[in-house]
Parts: sequence; C-alpha cells; structure tokens
Amino acid sequence: MTRSPRRVSVIVPTYNRAPLLRQALASIRRLEGDAFTFEILVGDNGCSDATRTVCDEFGAEYIPVTRHGAGAARNAALRAATGDYLAFLDDDDVWLPTHLSAHFALLDARPEVDAVIGQVIYATHDLATLSAPFPDPPPHEGEPLLKAMLSGFFPQIGTTIARARVREKFGEFDEELIGGQDLDWLLRIARNRSLAFAVTPCLWFRARPYGTYDALQLKRVKFDRTVFLRHAVPEWRIWRSPFAFLKAYTGTLRHFFDYFVDAAAHRAGSGDRRGSTRALIGAFSVFPLRTLYYVIAPKPLRAAVLSIVFARRGAVFPIEAQRDGD
Repeated sequence: MTRSPRRVSVIVPTYNRAPLLRQALASIRRLEGDAFTFEILVGDNGCSDATRTVCDEFGAEYIPVTRHGAGAARNAALRAATGDYLAFLDDDDVWLPTHLSAHFALLDARPEVDAVIGQVIYATHDLATLSAPFPDPPPHEGEPLLKAMLSGFFPQIGTTIARARVREKFGEFDEELIGGQDLDWLLRIARNRSLAFAVTPCLWFRARPYGTYDALQLKRVKFDRTVFLRHAVPEWRIWRSPFAFLKAYTGTLRHFFDYFVDAAAHRAGSGDRRGSTRALIGAFSVFPLRTLYYVIAPKPLRAAVLSIVFARRGAVFPIEAQRDGD
C-alpha cells in the first residue's frame, strides 16, 4: 500500500536576508517528493521588499511580524502551521539531502518521542565545509541528553523535526529571549524526556568568522545564562553535587569566555589595543574570577594585558599560538 506524502510545516524566520533566504527555501523544496510535501511558512520581522518576492518564488506563505526577534517570527509561523509535523530552518542555513528520513524512521518506531534533532556541518558563507558532522559521537538520550544541553551542547533548531502536538504540550518560543529561545524551547522537550537524536547530517550551518561578532556574543551571554538557570534549577536532582551544577553552568557559558580570550590575545598580537581591551572586558563579563586568574597566570591573556598596558612604550609581548587548558 502506497503511503501518502507526509505534510510538514517548515518554519523559517527571516530578517532582511533575501539572497540567503532564497538558498534556504530552495534546499527545502529540493527534499520534496513522494515522501514529503512542505508547507513553508516564513515569518518576516525585517523590512526588505525582496523577502516577499523570494517567498512567492518558492510557494512559501509570507507572514509579516512587527515584533523584533526570531522567536516572534517563529511563533507567527507556528500559529499558522497546518502540517502533521513541524520542521525548522533559519534563513542563513541550508538543509542537506540526508535530512528527514532518519528522523521520521525514529518517530515511526517510537510514538512516545515528540521531536528529533540531528547533526550539523559547519560551513563558510559560501558553504565550504569546515567540519565533520557534529556532534560526534552523538549524545545519549533521556537524562544524559538533557545534561549535555545544560552543559554546553546547543542543538541547532534547523535539525529538528517535531510532531504537531508539541505546540499544545510545550507552548511557543519565549519572545522575551532575543537569544537562546530555540534552546529554551528544545529544553522543554528534553526535560519531558521525549527528545531523541538521529545520527544523520541535517544542515549546513554558516559559521561567522571567529572574533567578528563581539556585540552579539555579549548580548547572548545574558540570555543563555537565563535559559540555563530556568531549566537547570528545577532539574536539580540530575546534579550529583553543587560542584557538578557549577561545572554545567561553566560549560554553558564557556564558549563565550573562550571567544573573548582568544580575541583579546589575537588582537593584542596584531597591535589592536582597543579591540583587545574590548575583548578583555567581554571575558570579564562572562567569568570575572576566571578572567583575573588568566591575567595573573602564565596564559595568553596575561600577555595580551601586558601588550595593552605597555603598548605606548613600544614593548612587545609574544602571544602564544594556542591557549593552554585550565
């Protein structure tokens, strides 16, 4: 007996990125066929006239959104979705041909699962591959997956396939969270122990050039801290000790700290005193005590600080090529 194509509502938030949006929507339509039919819903909180044109080009429903933030754009599309399943894709990412099949096989085999996430491949702006499929090895499910997501593993929302019932079970995205609202939403499912993982590459994730987005990182620190505390504190039973809880908190924010430490060191090494100072302040805003330790200990950050302090005297302090561990 031939099975009817699955109807999937694909939610795409966008903000003034018509050329990238075109690539994203094209990657969705390429997966359409006998197995899947897509209702593409584009929530637009930008002001680019070209966005509507791109939506028309790919038969996507255009939904204007007046409130800022990806959460508001996703929610507007989520409310309009009529499919039996929900999928997601950010406007600057691209689905891979290997997406979907493994997710649906898992959903078919396990009716208790509400949503499935998968792997990403990091890529340049031109989609040149930068990494192997990540994460590898994949995280275990249930409590281990929840702990991983509360310790620094951030699943990409574009790898997610969910049953439509998640809207009633877990609600909408928190529009107050300008950053981290996708992690917050997935953590609700993970805390229900109904989030599974499919070991399959799902999308190309465009990575920004390292050290070029200080302001965005500073903004995200606050929101990721909020998301961690919102979900980690009620799940206190999964932490064996206060030390384990603190380690998870550190893991959640560690990538922000590493970003600013590396930026401070590299900028000092190239003579960018102002940029190095800005990055040093960023590191301090994430982990004040750890930053002070890095300044005192024989680490690249100390050399960066010395370069900042004595730059006008012409002193040169070599910056180590690789940051050593704690």
